[in-house]
Amino acid sequence: MGGHAGSAGSAGSAGSTGSAGSADPGELQRRLGLPDAVMIGLGSMIGAGVFAALAPAAAAAGSALLVGLALAAVVAFCNATSSARLAARYPASGGTYVYGRERLGDFWGYLAGWAFIVGKTASCAAMALTVGSYVWPAQAHGVAVAAVVALTAVNYAGVQKSAWLTRTIVAVVLSVLAAVVFAALTSGQADPVRLDIGDDASFTGVLQAAGLLFFAFAGYARIATLGEEVRDPSRTIPRAVPLALGITLVVYAAVAVAALMVLGPQRLAEAAAPLSDAVRAAGAGWLTPAVRAGAAIAALGSLLALILGVSRTTLAMARDRHLPHALAAVHPKFKVPHRAELVVGAVVAALAATADVRGAIGFSSFGVLAYYALANASAWTLSPTEGGPPRLIPAVGLAGCLALAFALPLTSVLSGTAVLACGAAAYGVRRLLSARRHRGS
Repeated sequence: MGGHAGSAGSAGSAGSTGSAGSADPGELQRRLGLPDAVMIGLGSMIGAGVFAALAPAAAAAGSALLVGLALAAVVAFCNATSSARLAARYPASGGTYVYGRERLGDFWGYLAGWAFIVGKTASCAAMALTVGSYVWPAQAHGVAVAAVVALTAVNYAGVQKSAWLTRTIVAVVLSVLAAVVFAALTSGQADPVRLDIGDDASFTGVLQAAGLLFFAFAGYARIATLGEEVRDPSRTIPRAVPLALGITLVVYAAVAVAALMVLGPQRLAEAAAPLSDAVRAAGAGWLTPAVRAGAAIAALGSLLALILGVSRTTLAMARDRHLPHALAAVHPKFKVPHRAELVVGAVVAALAATADVRGAIGFSSFGVLAYYALANASAWTLSPTEGGPPRLIPAVGLAGCLALAFALPLTSVLSGTAVLACGAAAYGVRRLLSARRHRGS
């Protein structure tokens, strides 16, 4: 446990000084400013989710789709605020793994890290398969594996190059979404009556839709997981997280309204490619190739940031020997956790070659909501002098995460619970073996 306190202390001092680098070759360098941090958050959120999540969410919520979007945004705001306050207090790689460990105890930090790595690894596979399904549907798995290999190489070359590529991807995707919204809202097919909430809406449907849409929002904490690489983290992270979330909410709301006004909730729920269907219904079929390209690029942006975040949490857990310590190595030239990135890339590539997209998304959503539930529980323990948020925010965030997690499809709930239980059992076995070794020595 002494090693944990030391790591937290060094993180805190780094955050207070805002130093650009570190004399310790085992630590990452602080290279990212506010624009880079916001862009990484946007690249994580404005990804394939906005192109794909609207249809299943509309199937769950019906005409109350926008209510589900608003609920997902409220939970995301609470989670983002809790994560930002914690990241400012503990600006080290690992996100809620570090916060849970320092605020709730070693086990809860470990469980948060386990939920994040398992859930987000599934999400990586889902994003890679989304790239494949848009670029070359007949060879979706092969394209997915190639995408994982390429983006792992980009991350390996350094976080600054990752931030630059993310900025480019976000600009392209926002341009495509703006074109979709403009074409839909200015067409003669747009009807505001389709936004009315009808008898098909239900409370459970809204909850499930919010859980599905939360999958598309869940990238804001990627900024927090990069805490060790952000300049002046005590100022940058609390500003970057709400900025990225606010921009994303505006974009999602505009896209959802446009799609509903031209398709209506029933047609939107049945759409295999909702935004492609929306531009065709609006009489702008010539935009369809651009929408397909935008979806593929968006999924690449999400995949890039996801691999970045999972590798940093792997690094943090390896430093504390919850994962093999060899994964804690930082490349002497590129200053990235190169072994963690290569292992994460290999696992995601294997999943992308074999996994099913729908199953991966549901499984990922459960793990991510469990992760954020622990972030809110950690933020609850922060005092005002430590920069803690008003208690209502983590309380609403915690309750919201649990409600959305258990409103997901039953298979997602059961498989997610089973994997978390396996992680907890592995922790218990490791602690038991460690205690026996100590007694023996």
